[in-house]
Amino acid sequence: MKKFLSYFPSWLILPLFIIGGVIVGLSSYSFYMSRLHSYLSDDPEGCINCHIMAPYYDAWAHSAHREVATCNDCHVPHNNIFNQYYFKAVDGLFHSAVFTFHAEPQVIRPRNASNNVIMNNCIRCHEHLNTAVVNTGMYTYNEAKEGKAKVCWECHQDVPHTKSINISSSPNSTAPLPKSPIPSWLKNKMK
Repeated sequence: MKKFLSYFPSWLILPLFIIGGVIVGLSSYSFYMSRLHSYLSDDPEGCINCHIMAPYYDAWAHSAHREVATCNDCHVPHNNIFNQYYFKAVDGLFHSAVFTFHAEPQVIRPRNASNNVIMNNCIRCHEHLNTAVVNTGMYTYNEAKEGKAKVCWECHQDVPHTKSINISSSPNSTAPLPKSPIPSWLKNKMK
């Protein structure tokens, strides 16, 4: 460490430590207050850190998928763990930018990359149904875009989020409030 610090003039070392401490402190505080750690889990309550997702959480909570699938089971790829967290990070950064600047539409619908992932996950979970029971076969999202097939949600419109779910139509969603990141000892001091 001394060798590294020897490259800087002595009058600059203290300001560098102060600026570095402020950056690390503010970054840590931002990560803690935004509950960033909750996005690493499969808990659907992590999705409602953004209040805008409450109607979608509520629709899922009242669907048959609640018993067998979480948000990540449908909305994140499952081909490998690196792709899973990469997709989750890219999608999460997009969502946070949109929500931060209040640019969210009234009706939140998946983007093309998300549609592809959702369709692949429908096929993955319902493979036996598609091949052995109904014998419809399995089509990709790209084949559906080309008009060679239909996407799953064309027929199954209410699974698990209905097409009518949007921010305005569900103002009183019963999604649980995210837990406060403020420690109880600090809440008691503030009283």
